[in-house]
Formats: sequence, C-alpha cells, structure tokens
Amino acid sequence: MSAQTISSVALKTDATTDCFHCGLQFRPGLAGKPLRVWVNGANRDMCCAGCAAVAETIVAGGLADYYRHRSVPPARPADIVPPWLRDLESYDLEGVQRSFVQTDPAGACSTELLLEGVNCPACAWLVEQRLRQLPGVNQVSVNYSTQRARIGWRAADLKLSTILRTVAEVGLQARPFDAAQRTALRTREKRRRLFELAVAGLGMMQVMMYAVPVYLAEAGDIDAQWAALMQWASMALTAPVVIFSARSFFAGAWRDISNGRAGMDVPIALAIAAAFAASVWATIDGHGEVYFDSVTMFVFLLLGARYLEAESRARAVEIIERLGHSPPATALRVRGFPASRETETVASVSLQPNDVVLVESGSIIPADGRIVEGAGEVSEAVMTGESVPVQKRVGDAVVGGAVNAGSPLFVQITSVGADTVLAQIVRLTGRALGEKPAAAQLADRIASHFSLAVLILTGITVLAWLPAGGDAWFRHAIAVLVVTCPCALALATPSALTAATGHLSAIGLLVTRGHTIERFARVTDIIFDKTGTLTQNQMRVSRIVAMGMAGERKIIDYAFALEQGSVHPLAQAIALARQDAGARANGASAIAATALSHTVGQGVEGIIDGACYRIGTAVFVGALVGKPLDAVPLSTDARSHVLLGRAGEWLGWIEFDDPLRNDAYATLQQLRAAGLRIHLVSGDLPDPVNEVAHALGIPEGNVRAQALPQLKLDYLAALQAEGCIVAMVGDGINDAPVLARADLSIAMGGGTDLARASADAILLSGRLASLVEAIQVARATRRTISQNLGWAIVYNAIAVPLAMIGWISPWLAALGMSASSLLVVVNAARLQRPASPASAAQRPTGMPAA
Repeated sequence: MSAQTISSVALKTDATTDCFHCGLQFRPGLAGKPLRVWVNGANRDMCCAGCAAVAETIVAGGLADYYRHRSVPPARPADIVPPWLRDLESYDLEGVQRSFVQTDPAGACSTELLLEGVNCPACAWLVEQRLRQLPGVNQVSVNYSTQRARIGWRAADLKLSTILRTVAEVGLQARPFDAAQRTALRTREKRRRLFELAVAGLGMMQVMMYAVPVYLAEAGDIDAQWAALMQWASMALTAPVVIFSARSFFAGAWRDISNGRAGMDVPIALAIAAAFAASVWATIDGHGEVYFDSVTMFVFLLLGARYLEAESRARAVEIIERLGHSPPATALRVRGFPASRETETVASVSLQPNDVVLVESGSIIPADGRIVEGAGEVSEAVMTGESVPVQKRVGDAVVGGAVNAGSPLFVQITSVGADTVLAQIVRLTGRALGEKPAAAQLADRIASHFSLAVLILTGITVLAWLPAGGDAWFRHAIAVLVVTCPCALALATPSALTAATGHLSAIGLLVTRGHTIERFARVTDIIFDKTGTLTQNQMRVSRIVAMGMAGERKIIDYAFALEQGSVHPLAQAIALARQDAGARANGASAIAATALSHTVGQGVEGIIDGACYRIGTAVFVGALVGKPLDAVPLSTDARSHVLLGRAGEWLGWIEFDDPLRNDAYATLQQLRAAGLRIHLVSGDLPDPVNEVAHALGIPEGNVRAQALPQLKLDYLAALQAEGCIVAMVGDGINDAPVLARADLSIAMGGGTDLARASADAILLSGRLASLVEAIQVARATRRTISQNLGWAIVYNAIAVPLAMIGWISPWLAALGMSASSLLVVVNAARLQRPASPASAAQRPTGMPAA
C-alpha cells in the first residue's frame, strides 16, 4: 500500500479506539467509513479527515519517525474544537513545510494559503488586517477572487501554526494551497450555493403565491381567517429560507461583529432578521404588515448574484490554475538508457534529474527535460496558449505539461517539482494574484467604511420617521438596509483584474505582479531589445572566418568550449553549428575550456591547453590580443558577430543571422497607432541594429547600438525623467537590470531565468502581437474599474436617499441591490473573452476598439 494512500474501511463495531495522530477516542462504527493511513508498516485509525491529511503529509515527507519518537500525542483540546484546528502544530514540522513553504538562508519564509469560508471581499480584508497584527509578519496579501492568501514572515518570530490559528479565530479556515484541493473546495462551495439558492427560490415562489392575491385584492375582499392562514403558511415557508439559505449572511455578520467591525454582511443580516422577526410578530399578534415575500426575494436575489459572481471568478481563475494540473500522474522511466529501452511506470513526482523517460506520441511530458533521442512536434499550448506545435530535435529543451504531438521521444529530466517551468509560472501567477494594485487598495478602503455608513443612515431614517407613527419607520429602515450595495463597491476592482489576468494568460502573456495591468494601461514608451525580442531568437551561424593557422573547424570548437553552459542565443547557435560540423566530420573535437569567466555585455574568457582565450566583442578580445582591430576583415553587412583570439593573435570571427519575428512590423505599427513611442536599445553593433530599426520604421533618434547594461539604464532613466511611463521588453542577462528599473518589464518566454525573475510579465507565447492585445485589455480594464466604481457610487447616491424618504419598498430595494451587484460582475466578465490568435493576426493596422 502506498504511503500516500488513505483507505476507507467499513468497520461494524461499537468499540472505541484512539486516533493514532491526536489520541482522541472515537467510535469507528458510528463514524461510517473511518479513515486509515499507512504509517510505519501498518494501517492506523484516524478520527477525521484533518488528522488523516496531516498524518499523510508527515509520512509523505519522510518523517514517519515522528510517531516513533513522540512521548505523547498532540495536546487534546475540548471536543468542540474542529479536528483540523487541533492539528495545526504539525504544520510547523520542517518536512511538512518543505513542499509549500519557501525559506531563504536568512530565515524569511513565504507561502500561499487556500482560504475556506470566504463569502465576500470583506472576509478577505478581515483576514489581511488580522494577520498584519502578528509579530514577525512582513507581507500579507489576500485575494478574494482566487481565495488565496500570500504571507511572508520571519521563522524566528512566528510559527506557521500561529498564522493558521489566527485565521481560524476570525471564522475561516486556511490550509496550504493545492490546486486539486482548490478544485474540490470549489466543487463543494458550488454545490452548497446551488442548494441554498434552490431552497430560497422555492420558498420565494411559494410565498409569492400567497402574497400576490393580498396585493391585488381590495380591502375586505379576503376574509380575515384566510388572510391569517396565508400569513402562517408564508411564515412556515420563509423559515427554511432564513434559517438555511441565509445562514452564510448571519455567520459573516457574527464574524464581523466579533472582530469589532461592521462588514458587508452586517446590514444584510440585520435586514433579514428584522424583517422576519417583525413579520413573525405580526402573524402571531394578528396586527401589522408582514414582509415574508420581501425577505425571501431578498435572500434569493442576493444568493443568485453571489452565485453568478462566484462562477465568473471561477472561470477567470480556471484559465490560470489549469497550469497546475498539466503534468501527468505517471511516467515511463527507462532503466539503463541508452543500453536498454525497457520502461517502468512510476509516479511523475518520483522522477529525479538525469532520469530518462519515454514520452509516447500524444502523451504529456512529465517534467522539464532535454531530448536525447527522437525528433518531432511538441505542443506547448498549456504554457504559451499557441496551439501550433513546435518542431523539436535532439538537444532541444521541453517543458513538463507540453504534449508530444509527433513520434516517441526519449527525454532526460533536468528539473522536477518546484523547479520546473510550470511550477515557477504557477508561483509567479500566485504572486500576481496575491498582490493588490493601488486601485484595489482604494476600493478596499472605501468598502471597509461603507457598511458603517449604511448603519448610520439607517439610524437617521428611523429617527426621521418615528414621529410619523405606525410602522413606516420600520419599512423605510429595512429598505435602506436592503437597497445599499457594498458588494458592488468591493467587487468593482478585483472582479475586473481577475478577469483581465485570465484573458492575458489565455493569449500567452503571464502576469507576475499585481500592478502589471494598471501599468500596461498607462505606458507611453516601449523599449525593445533586438536579439531574441524583435528577432526570432533562432540564431544560426552564417559564416566562419579564420585568421591565422586555425581552420574553420578549430574556430567553432574553440568557440563552443568557451561558450559551453551559456544560454545566450549566440552560444546556442555556436553549439548547433558545432554539432553539425561534428556530424559531417564523423566525430567531435575533445577541446575543453576551464576557469571560464563571463563579463556581462562583453564576452567569455577561459583557459584552453594552458593558454588564455577570449570570445566576444572586439574591445573585449582586443584587450587580450594586443593588436589593432583594423587588421580584421569584418563584413560591413554583418548582423551579429563575435571575435575569437588569444594573446598576440586574432584567431577569427563568427557571423550570425537572426531573422525578424513575423509579427514584429505589424505589432510596432499597432503600438504606434495606440499612441506609444517605440525605442530600440541593443548591445549589438550599429549596422545590424540600424538595419532592424529601418526595417521596422523606428526613428533614428530612438535607436541605440552597442548599449552596455549601464547605457541601457541611462537611456531608460532619461525617458523616466521626462515623465514617461516606460515598458521594457527583453530576454537576456544584459536586460535584467533595465527590466528591474523599468515602470513595466516584459520578458520573452524564451529568455533567461534572471530576466524572467525581474519581469512584471512574461510573454510565454513569443507572439509580439500579444502586447497589442495586452494594451487593449489593460485600457479596457481601467475603463471597466472606473465604470464599476462609478456605477456603485451613483447607484447608492440615488437609491439610498429614495429609500430614506420612502419612495422604495423593501422588495424593490432587494431587486435593485441584486441587480447592482450583478451588473458589476457582468461588466467585468466581458474582459474574459480572449481573441483567437488567428483573428488577432488578421487585424488591420491600428488599435482595435476595446
């Protein structure tokens, strides 16, 4: 039996037993199908799913000896404490945290938690505020749309169990984020919401059957006994709606009041409770008005709006979270490759670097790796959004989650688990969704004070109508409580940002920072690097020139030895040329370089056969050679080249060719039509840089060649000093500093890890046209947020005074409030619709209307 398998075993006994994890006594026979976990060679009884999950995690982390060495089970709290709350200390174990907590050498920890029980943005705000009060917490960001909390803390000052317990104290449950667990939670919540909505809908329809005749009848048309009977029937039908369907509102209100704040659920729960209580009293007393129809309608409409809002959130987040489900559960590992082709089926999570796996046609690649045998097409749509497969051959890198669309491939694993590309993408996306831009923080501040303002206005309404006598004060107070819409204010920003993030993910643009979309909408200038950004990043050696005794074959062998391990496009082109040269010569040279030293933006130095060699720019290599460069017969039309030399001797030079990306010209034309200024700043020589600038229509004054990292930074700083909002698009190590300094940084998906880590967004698809759509979506998002906030403010500014003066009845208030929330959600949902790559490619020059 697997150590990670929880088995359900039906036991028919009334005998009590102790939970192996916490020691609590329970009766398996009364528990239905009790849970068991395989620990230290035996099935162990667990009292609940919480204990079973923690025990399973401990065993899976290789820490089963914990149970052998502990003196007593964890402290047993009162039986009323939920089982999952009893087991929080287990999350402090280092082995348990290994899979979901990131810790640096200084002891700074960070993790993502999944929150359960979040019904509205106020819940997320409450958790965020409480966690900020904990000593040792240095980062807290709770995203209502994804129900995730990203938390940073100092291990020396705080334990993870304290964080989880603090969340529990405000009435919510937090657990380590897991995509599968998130899906299960979403399914449970959807089922609960639908059931509550169904009960409220049935109750509303039945109550309306009794209410409509009363509304239509003239005074005296209905006998008192029949009117009383209909009121009693309405009360019986409304009770399940209030007790069951509206329970989440009461729970949320109690949580808010317990924590000393007036959240969004407080006025809602107060309106439901007051209207129902007054109606019950009127029914029993036989005098006064009843509001059973308004109560059921209010609950039904509000639940309906929240259900649609939750589904809208789920669809937007699903596009992003699907990355976490990409790798397959099992893989075919090859034993003894290349001598043997015999395979064994193993769990993908058990793969280790250097393992070789067989990926059959149509199968999913289980982890990041490099092809060691075979060739064919691989679909990377899961990562890039591009449905067209990419041709791959021996030596090419492949990512876990991609689909082998061609012949079988033998892949050597290079990265597994948290080190894979998809795992990094998921972490970056989680960071983006967890961070809050300025607009979201402003909306949170407004919404946090809104509910208190509603309660004050309700009190003013009561005082104003009391002198009028009767129950008018009550009707108008209920209308004020019901008609206000704090949800619309709170949902205005997160719903739009989540929808936009999902849209951009669908077109292959990964957002990694919370402020990215906001910055996209404000960009005025875009700086492009050349190699690998405006060009296809498929550098090929076009010519080799030998100067001296070394021949072309020696030149490429020396260059390969010096560039080994580099991920620069020129180094990869040299490796490919050397591979082809070796194949033609029926063998490869054994030249090796040691003591390699990389100088950013200049080149590489190394020792070969006891002598110092350099490859790179003319200045860098010339400093070692000691001879003037004018003796070197460089071609004037060379697009890119590197020189090779050693002390006292120029050995030769290598010329490269890299064609422009197919969509580069059209994309830059559309960006210019959108009002953006285009700049080209590259480390290459002037001739190839000016050639690209001319082909793409970039003005001469906006072009810089031979730009070292400091020159790039100076150029960027000069634009920012003019008040420009500058975006930088690059892919190399040289671009990392300027990417970090730019107002908005965009790294190409094929760029280096350092460039991607510095970027606010990653263009995974490699399609420059996605930048045009990103600008369009960002501007549409800004308009949508403004529309949502404007609508929420205008609606409340009109509806609340009308309710206070008695022009809006409670049932009409319920309809208006629900419609207002729904309008905000539907307006934001429009941002979810991504255009297909085909349609995007066919757009005419210019910026399409959002």
